[in-house]
Amino acid sequence: MYKRILLKISGEALAGKDGNGLNEEMVEKVVSQLVALREKGTEIAIVVGGGNFWRGRQGKNMDRSTADYMGMLATTLNALALCDAIESKGVPARVQTAININVVAEPFILRKAQKHLERKRIVIFACGTGNPYFTTDTGAALRAAQIKADALIMAKNIDGVYDSDPRTNPEAKKFDKLTYMEVMNRGLSVMDLTSITMCMENHIPIIAFGLGEKDSIIRAGMGEKIGTLIN
Repeated sequence: MYKRILLKISGEALAGKDGNGLNEEMVEKVVSQLVALREKGTEIAIVVGGGNFWRGRQGKNMDRSTADYMGMLATTLNALALCDAIESKGVPARVQTAININVVAEPFILRKAQKHLERKRIVIFACGTGNPYFTTDTGAALRAAQIKADALIMAKNIDGVYDSDPRTNPEAKKFDKLTYMEVMNRGLSVMDLTSITMCMENHIPIIAFGLGEKDSIIRAGMGEKIGTLIN
């Protein structure tokens, strides 16, 4: 069992099948597992994407920095929604943003985030790194390193890492375990290279698993064999 984890979850995962907006049933499924995992003693931080509200390709004719900042704001929408759903269960939660939106959330302050985690509050990090040209995967790796997470668990739409896309290739092979270097050398689509390198340098194991599997967040947080382990 990991003492402290960082969960990376995409915005599309919270949207359910259509990939847009927020699906209340999916949010409830995620939050219920987070609450149950917290009750087992795990300290939980979350980095959430914003692809259900804003995708980079929608801003393809837009200045890259502007499009990326819009994506950061979209992650804040999901973070606030998750925070509200968690607190509705009687569990304290906090949203911290990498760009200042003081009216709705705390600014990211590492010591404050660590105190929240120590007090068993669930902390949701929004706005990625706060800088354009970086993905939310990079934000997840960065925050995991900063809070000294024991593992970075990645909830995905498929049940692990494959050598090709299993949605288009029925012969795709799933990996149970990989090294960081194997991921980079094979060009596997788990996280971007910056994120993988950061996890490797800070010795943070990555567990990529399918959100659709039963109690998958709980199982990953408890250190059970699920999905693909990268270390």
